[in-house]
Amino acid sequence: MKALCIFSGGLDSMLASQLVRAQGLEVLALFFETPFFHSERSRKSAAHISLPLKVVDITERHLEVVQSPKHGYGAHMNPCIDCHALMLRIAAELLEQEGADFVISGEVLGQRPMSQNRAALNRVAAESGLGTLLLRPLSAKHLPLTLPEESGWVNRDLLMDIMGRSRKPQIALARKFHIHDYPSPAGGCLLTEKAFSRRLSHLFSTRSRPKINELELLKLGRHFRLDTGSKLVVGRDRQENEGILALAGEEEVVIMPVSVPGPTAVLTGPTPSPFLALAADITASYSDTEGIDSVEMRVIWRGKKEHLSVVPKSKEDFRPLMI
Repeated sequence: MKALCIFSGGLDSMLASQLVRAQGLEVLALFFETPFFHSERSRKSAAHISLPLKVVDITERHLEVVQSPKHGYGAHMNPCIDCHALMLRIAAELLEQEGADFVISGEVLGQRPMSQNRAALNRVAAESGLGTLLLRPLSAKHLPLTLPEESGWVNRDLLMDIMGRSRKPQIALARKFHIHDYPSPAGGCLLTEKAFSRRLSHLFSTRSRPKINELELLKLGRHFRLDTGSKLVVGRDRQENEGILALAGEEEVVIMPVSVPGPTAVLTGPTPSPFLALAADITASYSDTEGIDSVEMRVIWRGKKEHLSVVPKSKEDFRPLMI
């Protein structure tokens, strides 16, 4: 028998896979990648326990869920119930292709009050189409019997009865399985972060179908709302400057100082932009302009370069525009 494991790379998904593997079953880990969560952590965790891993990009389908979640958001832009249901639905679609018989996940009853209560877990199982083909090994003894248990593929007595928010049972089980390298339970999904969610909400208000580079830009720099459809992203260090430059599309305007050290910025929105002078002023305000009366700025658009002379202003003047 073979199971597909929804694998975040966190301790719970590592333990879920190991509980099933310990019974002699084959397990393939599935990591579903989007611009909001990348696979680095899952690759490291899978390698630590020698677990085969398949990374599947679900960006297009996931964006639809994030923009219009049936069950709403969590504290920020995280549609956890809808997201879990989508991942499990895609896993169900992959069962035949991967020659697998059922799906497992590391969800723990009561660990997250909103998305892992009993009603939410039942809803996710039903909406995914998996029904009793979904096994949650860490909380199995608190949940209804599943087909893998009923059919004898998995011994229920060897599964767990973990419930609630305490991590002590998982840590003890990790020691049993000799798992010592695992991430902290917090973090991983950018949709749970307040600042990122503000930026994403603004992007959705201006773009019905955001481009990948626009989503990636949300992770970098300081963001300024110039009007409904125009935004400026200003780098905070050399690494971000390089990232912004790499992500800037041909229709977007790149701005950088040439006479003093300073950030690289990208202006998105309609072009030619009526906010070019304002964008140059903001970029210059984060440059090294102490004791300087004017700053020469380079503007790059569609491969063409021009220069503007800017009188430095205080960055405090532009704080009201920050997203």
